[in-house]
Amino acid sequence: MCSFHVIGISDESLPVFNKEVQELMASASYFSGGARHFELVQDLLPLDYQWIDVEVPLAKTFTHYEAIAEPIIVFASGDPLFFGLANTLKREFPSAAMNVYPSFNSLQMLAHACLLPYGHMSITTLTGRPWVNIDQELIKGKALIGVLTDKKKTPAAIAKRMLAAGINNYCAYLGERMGGERQRVQKLSIEQLSSVDAQMPNCLILEKTGDFKRSIGIPEEEMHHLAGRPKMMTKRSIRLMSLSILKLDAAKVMWDIGFCTGSVSIEAKQMAPHVDVYAIEKREESRDLMTKNQQKYRVPGINHSIGDFFEMDLSLWPEPDRVFIGGHGGRLELMLQKLDAVLQTDGIIVFNAVSSETEKIFREVTTRLGYGISDSMILQQDAHNPVNILQASKHKRNE
Repeated sequence: MCSFHVIGISDESLPVFNKEVQELMASASYFSGGARHFELVQDLLPLDYQWIDVEVPLAKTFTHYEAIAEPIIVFASGDPLFFGLANTLKREFPSAAMNVYPSFNSLQMLAHACLLPYGHMSITTLTGRPWVNIDQELIKGKALIGVLTDKKKTPAAIAKRMLAAGINNYCAYLGERMGGERQRVQKLSIEQLSSVDAQMPNCLILEKTGDFKRSIGIPEEEMHHLAGRPKMMTKRSIRLMSLSILKLDAAKVMWDIGFCTGSVSIEAKQMAPHVDVYAIEKREESRDLMTKNQQKYRVPGINHSIGDFFEMDLSLWPEPDRVFIGGHGGRLELMLQKLDAVLQTDGIIVFNAVSSETEKIFREVTTRLGYGISDSMILQQDAHNPVNILQASKHKRNE
């Protein structure tokens, strides 16, 4: 069975190792790491070494490891347990013996260079990970956010995403090639960061420069709305109660069908920033409304499309565990049938019935599909018509 010594290194052109690591390297035959790691350590390896590239996908690399009965020295960046390869090795080789010899990780080195109190820093990684990881930290308004980047989710791409959502109350510390002679550290505005072509590897620390006070339960009159149709949106009390019975704390993916102004999607992301929100609306003018309202309330991470739900290829979106129906175009039954094909087991659909006819259709169709009406209530806001808020839960079906 293979065993591992995982050694963290920085971007130094001539890494310096302590006596214990030097002795391990002198007695080992098998070494592994990425192309950059090999470039840094190749002159320090013994004459008869055998090198195993760490390549994506990792399955090929792991197959090589499995065939080796001797200890393997694996080089990794910084602290191998800080979103690093050591965690993957623990998962893939749970019975293998392992020792870890960490270096400072890139965010620690950047914080040291900028004299930032990183003990209070929230850490998020975008290295092969989804945007929601940083979106939720920005929505929460964390004071100091450390960000690990990758070749697609670059510092410039992060800054452009922030600006698109109206988030400019941060400054950025950009670290490139941390820990080596080529290390470069800059303090930039988010606007400046959006045009930087940063050298890899790099990382960011975002520091809040001003507060943005969030309000759960946004008054309708404060949002951008359809011209001449200010009442064409889900009212505040209805919106909050609908989101309440969607049970977003345990959710991962929410669909908002018929988003109109974006009020439900925006409120959902404020309440549960960890949820991936996908929204669709057939009105072309709603595209601009969603953008303006996202910017006004500084809410990134809403994936919105303009089009007809009934013509949409639903496989383009991740399967939801929560659905809010804000519009159905008079085809509620067909909509529920299409949703049933993609909604995850134990998923929830919430529908606001404004007439006894649509309430009857919702109840009958969800019952026929094997759901249960798990919650309902009637609310009336001001002089508007009463709305029956209905929650249907999808149960596991017997095969």
